Amino acid sequence: MKLIIPITIIIAMTIGCPVSGQGLQNDLSNLSIIQKGVKSKRISSYDRTGGADDFLKIARGEKKIIFQVEGAGIINHIWITVAPDPGSLSRNDIILRMYWDGKEYPSVESPLGPFFGQGWNESYEYSSLPLSASPVQGRGLVSYFSMPFAKGARIEIENQSGRDISAFYYNIDYEEMEKLPANSGRFHAWYNKQLTEASEIEGENEWGAFGKQAPNETGKDNYLIADIKGKGHFVGVNYFVHSPTPMWYGEGDDMIFIDDSLKPALYGTGTEDYFNSAWCPKSIYSHPYYGYPRVNNDIGWLGRTHMYRFHITDPIFFDKSLRFTIEHGHNNLLTLDLASVAYWYQSEAARIPPIPDAEARRPKPMIGPVDLHRWRNEWRKNKGNDPQLWGN
Repeated sequence: MKLIIPITIIIAMTIGCPVSGQGLQNDLSNLSIIQKGVKSKRISSYDRTGGADDFLKIARGEKKIIFQVEGAGIINHIWITVAPDPGSLSRNDIILRMYWDGKEYPSVESPLGPFFGQGWNESYEYSSLPLSASPVQGRGLVSYFSMPFAKGARIEIENQSGRDISAFYYNIDYEEMEKLPANSGRFHAWYNKQLTEASEIEGENEWGAFGKQAPNETGKDNYLIADIKGKGHFVGVNYFVHSPTPMWYGEGDDMIFIDDSLKPALYGTGTEDYFNSAWCPKSIYSHPYYGYPRVNNDIGWLGRTHMYRFHITDPIFFDKSLRFTIEHGHNNLLTLDLASVAYWYQSEAARIPPIPDAEARRPKPMIGPVDLHRWRNEWRKNKGNDPQLWGN
């Protein structure tokens, strides 16, 4: 007789949710189960005077705790919106931190926008199973990630934007319980950003434009998405690419090292392949597990693209460590402005590396037709300024 495990139970186990006895699964097949020892709780920015000013003000440079509870529980829903609008207030400079079990260090640290799938200082609608940015123009920031804690939890906001946040609205819903279900992991998220370097030897020789390409056998200079120590499972990434060239940016392979392996345990075939697409995509696409909510609309692949993948039914498991890297162009040939937010669970709340500071996070400027024309002018001068030079 075969053992059949419902897929909803598998999903709950892989993303750190309790399976039975405590805590709803946010799944239709489990809504009929009557729970024991669970109380629904909410902490929000509602006006304590009974008025309509249901928000906080956060001054420039200020840190503010928006959630702090003792004991055991599981956060299962977060909703946030802020004012002024993203055109005036960059959500790339509002820092979100989460602390579990009384730790003095955060296990989640990321700019607010990128955490919820909003790249750079932009605002656009985004839809996935665990995270979304909802109408109007992606200004409603939502998380359904399960976030367990056994000895208290704290969520902090720091305003690094250089201007006051005039209105910070939020609802944080959680389940209060006497004891967490066995094997409940702790939620982690980490933001990274890097302006990558082109090859000193080959230049930006993508697609062999300047000759034969060299191999990459070690992944030494790959972009770092996550570097994790401990036991757990990786559950997803938001990945933001700004390309200064019309050349395709996505020949870079994902290389994932598990448990101190010297060679990748998981070796991919291209950036868009890891994100479940193919053939150099440039179209908006949303699936609960993966998609492209923002794509460049410039020449070739010049400009900004945001892609995501969540490992809901296919987590990446590790016992001692996981190092998730990806090439920036084949053999790391391209200069790209890359940023990412990685999401995972560990057996205990762990310390994550510091995130880049405000100056390092600053988005690179867009490249437009005038810049391309200036490049053409330099090329014309290099070719002797023949009055009929065409371009190829």
